[in-house]
Amino acid sequence: MRCVAILGVPWDEHSSFLRGASEGPRAFRAALTSESANKSTETGLDLSDRSAWRDAGDITIPESDPLRAIAAIEDGAQQALRDGAALLSIGGDHAISWPLVRAHAKLHRGLEILQFDAHPDLYDVFDGDRYSHACPFARIMEERLASRLLQIGIRTLNEAQRPQVARFGVEQIDMVSWDGADAVASRVSFDGPVYISLDLDVLDPAFAPGISHHEPGGLSVRDVIRIVQRFRGRLVGADIVELNPTRDRDGVTAMVAAKLAKELIARLSTSS
Repeated sequence: MRCVAILGVPWDEHSSFLRGASEGPRAFRAALTSESANKSTETGLDLSDRSAWRDAGDITIPESDPLRAIAAIEDGAQQALRDGAALLSIGGDHAISWPLVRAHAKLHRGLEILQFDAHPDLYDVFDGDRYSHACPFARIMEERLASRLLQIGIRTLNEAQRPQVARFGVEQIDMVSWDGADAVASRVSFDGPVYISLDLDVLDPAFAPGISHHEPGGLSVRDVIRIVQRFRGRLVGADIVELNPTRDRDGVTAMVAAKLAKELIARLSTSS
């Protein structure tokens, strides 16, 4: 069994609507260690056994300089990966995925990405900002950090991003064509190493109100868990992003993030 390192990435300087996701790692840890739920995953891994995972702390991120911040995130991820652990990173907004994928791509040739998201995040520039949380997958694909990008849960594709989908050969399973988690999970298959990027706004806001961008008509928590558990491929890394505790209600979204993290840890720990 492989140990999983949990790394906090408290960065939201390039959020486009609301700040607050930088507080995500703190709220996530409180939920993960809460006595209101036990530490077992649905597949039987007992996370009270700390040989299964470790807390790698938070990355210290320089303020007001996006290039230095991106470098710090990439370096922090590389350090956490050096002992052979799998890495689950907790944001922060979705801008953190670019440097995190950079770090994983250096270890895993032919990296493929499974992105859960309401938004494609493929803008070349958003509101004049190339580092916006609306742009990370444009940066990832233009740097050829991933050989494949499959996006699940999309329900905001617009004319600004449609050409980017074609440019980068992005595959999408959007909500217009959604035919159920079982059907989707049965056909999601990867040949190479897989990185999951899980934006909590893929969920309907009824399940996750503690996010900055409420986009109705999304997935349920069970939908996401079913795909995480059943897709075919070797999971090597993951992130959970856009938890904004300033909008949460009774910590419910933080508990959802912790639940999803448990199932990702279980999958990561058994991937070789």
